[in-house]
Amino acid sequence: MEYALQHLRNVDPTLGHWIEQIGPYTLQRQPHGFATLAYAIISQQLSLVAARTIRDRLNERLGSLAPETIIAVDETVLSTAGLSAQKSSYLRDLAERVMSGQLDLNLLPTLDDETAITHLMTVKGIGRWTAEIYLMFALERLDVLPAADLGLRDAVRLIYDQPRLPKPQELRTFGERWRPYRSIACWYLWQARQIMIS
Repeated sequence: MEYALQHLRNVDPTLGHWIEQIGPYTLQRQPHGFATLAYAIISQQLSLVAARTIRDRLNERLGSLAPETIIAVDETVLSTAGLSAQKSSYLRDLAERVMSGQLDLNLLPTLDDETAITHLMTVKGIGRWTAEIYLMFALERLDVLPAADLGLRDAVRLIYDQPRLPKPQELRTFGERWRPYRSIACWYLWQARQIMIS
């Protein structure tokens, strides 16, 4: 890890300053599997508090977030837990694909980043951003740049003193300097943004 941090300091002194200020890289890994993917869908466009509340309600009512329980449960259980009809359909699609083998979760760690992202995006409700976040947090891939992430775009605006939010493509171009450790750079940028806005 020290080699990666030194690489980022060398290619980007501005980021290097924040690496020094923030300290060790302590990304909180999520377990690889169905429950983490389901939570990624649940949490889209919600605050962390709201997403966790829905997840906890579902775990309480279903026993666990598993494909079998999602398939078996009545729609009203999902809606009374706080899920919209659209997100319920996304969860069911995920569950059906896992149960049928169309989405082989055991295969994901063996795939390269782009292939894994493409594989995940076959599920309704999983777009590129959700797939990229999953690769970073559950598969611990070190070179992922979720360029559509609003917090990340705002971090770049703040830290590099840009006049406006960079567009996702602009961020992808800007982030080329961080290869092959773009995930690590993103984590430090998110942390730096929290410091700057608090």
